[in-house]
Amino acid sequence: MTNELMLELQYSSPLLIMAAMSVILILFDAITGENKKINYYLSIATFAAAFVAAGSLILSNNFCCMSNLSAYPLSMGMISYSGLAYLFDLIFLAAGLLVVVASREYNMRADFEHKEFYSLLSLAILAMMMISHANDLLLLFIGIELMSIMFYVLSGYFRERLESVEAALKYFLLGAFATGFLLYGIAFIYGTAGSVQLSTISEVLLKGGFNNLYITLGLGLFTIGLAFKIAAFPFHQWAPDVYTGAPTVVTAFMSTAGKAAAVFAFIIMSKNMMQSGILAVNPSYIFHIQMIIAVISAATMLVGNITAISQSNVKRMLAYSSVAHAGYMLMGIVANTPDGWAGVAFYSTAYMLMQIGAFIVVSALEGNNGEMVDFEHYAGLYRTRPVLAGVMALFMLSLAGIPPFAGFFGKYYIFKAAIASGFTWLTIIAVISSIISMYFYLKLIVFMYFKEAGLYEHKQELGSAGFSLLVAAVFIVLLGIFPNVIIDIARMFVY
Repeated sequence: MTNELMLELQYSSPLLIMAAMSVILILFDAITGENKKINYYLSIATFAAAFVAAGSLILSNNFCCMSNLSAYPLSMGMISYSGLAYLFDLIFLAAGLLVVVASREYNMRADFEHKEFYSLLSLAILAMMMISHANDLLLLFIGIELMSIMFYVLSGYFRERLESVEAALKYFLLGAFATGFLLYGIAFIYGTAGSVQLSTISEVLLKGGFNNLYITLGLGLFTIGLAFKIAAFPFHQWAPDVYTGAPTVVTAFMSTAGKAAAVFAFIIMSKNMMQSGILAVNPSYIFHIQMIIAVISAATMLVGNITAISQSNVKRMLAYSSVAHAGYMLMGIVANTPDGWAGVAFYSTAYMLMQIGAFIVVSALEGNNGEMVDFEHYAGLYRTRPVLAGVMALFMLSLAGIPPFAGFFGKYYIFKAAIASGFTWLTIIAVISSIISMYFYLKLIVFMYFKEAGLYEHKQELGSAGFSLLVAAVFIVLLGIFPNVIIDIARMFVY
């Protein structure tokens, strides 16, 4: 084997593991009969193996060379082997591990455990990893659409429930509409640049392509498509209905790993443009793009948090909260600096732990048919389920951005990067939005600790979901105490 091929196999190992095992999981669906345990444990082993592979590459002594590896003709230049991509791989795989471990009891309780659940989850993670390693628009689009298709199916996984089917249908119809924007955007960019390679597109922009109406229109349409995927204003209307109607463990995965993947697509685009030197040639062009995304970010934060105040359903409140957090993540894109991108990586990690943890608590407390998810059902929870009330309070405080938890430092790094880039006004709006969000996060804590217990009984056993909750809670605290662990790794790969 040539050195090139050996390098490609080595650095593609996380992707190859997920691709091969996703196919094997599908085959096991067909040949293992009614035995669902095999797929469950095989999916855990797959995610763990890919996690170890990506982690080992990050810790490799030769990793300093990987940031330049995309310059080599590996995979015809379609795949990037940047360190930041592997860091996001770890986020996707960690989310998958937490969700799959928590999902089995949840699906069994709903009397709807089927083997294809694990195959769909595996393919969704593979799609996210394709997004993080994309070095051209074609691979980026395939990754986004494969992820979306898996989410359409997972949203309607409880196909005997009307709300689950409705969620899948709404997501599919609006998602197909957003796909049109992505494709038209790619078509305009390709028609102008003559290539889907991000490096070539950046070179065209550097040579004056920003004066071309069609490439600007293409970038605008592509941005709209990505804004839909992260549920940013005004393309957020689908999120509350889909997140509420989908199985709770699926919502936990979609609203965290799926959002992080779409945000990373923004990072890929902005990072390539910055590295090409466009800022030095035409700073006003970059500034106009920053201003557009800044307005979207501000509106997303305000709309998400203000609308969440009026919600009486905990899942719906967390859904609107998820919209607001998309706005916070966009602030790192607005900053358009290495510190901003590193801040997004830290925020994505913290948000994944907080949101998945909160939804696992919801899944553990809700009834077999998806009922008992209103605020009133949590009244006096600390008397009947003190451990669940305690970890839920931890997740709410972290989501609100209260120190010393990971959520606080996630916002701190994002806000700091935005201020350094001259977007103080956006940071002020973000701070106001965070203050607004404290109302509904603390409201749930008040219900759990200061309201009289109702007639509702939460008899469900945690099972293996307790492990996911423990991991999420412990790392939220640890990242609050040692935030530099993630941020320093991220900064090492973006500079």
